[in-house]
Amino acid sequence: MFRDNVRSGLRHVGLALRQPEDFAWQWETSENRYPVGVWAALLVTAIIGTTTYGMTMGLLGGADDVLRKGLFCTLAAGLAWTIALPALYVLNSLAGSNLRASTTLLAALITVSWGGLAMIASIPINWFFTTAIPHPGFVLAVNLVVFAGVGMAMSDVFSRVMRRLEPTRETAPIWWLGLLGVTGSELFYVFELFRFA
Repeated sequence: MFRDNVRSGLRHVGLALRQPEDFAWQWETSENRYPVGVWAALLVTAIIGTTTYGMTMGLLGGADDVLRKGLFCTLAAGLAWTIALPALYVLNSLAGSNLRASTTLLAALITVSWGGLAMIASIPINWFFTTAIPHPGFVLAVNLVVFAGVGMAMSDVFSRVMRRLEPTRETAPIWWLGLLGVTGSELFYVFELFRFA
């Protein structure tokens, strides 16, 4: 039973990452009711991505820093997402959106899951440049470039999903990702994730 749930969750995550617009559309139109395991699998994808990438941020500081930054990167990203999520639903509704709260949550969850996957894909980049040129200023620049790239990928996915869900609206609420980025940056600063030994 557990194995079947895991396989179903992974299959759905694969669909959400390959066709995020269709995945969210099927939920909104009640064509497909995703079980809790699918939602959890999307969340776990984001957690694995932030944890593993965060661990590479601590490479210059030794094993303790690797573990600490892996934990704090996930904590900072999770807090930023939790803080910004209600604003997405409330302000989007005030702007005329008719999406259900669950659909808004799913669109955001698909986006951060994509972001987690983009962070996993960026691990070799950060690892290579951190070990090749172990200067803290250079490592900071590499990480900022990676986060900018991940942010652009998330913006693209979120825009496509929201345009599919609400084709009559002129613009997607991309401001949410800006709020998420600002909040995340503040938390990264507080948790000293951008300080490299």
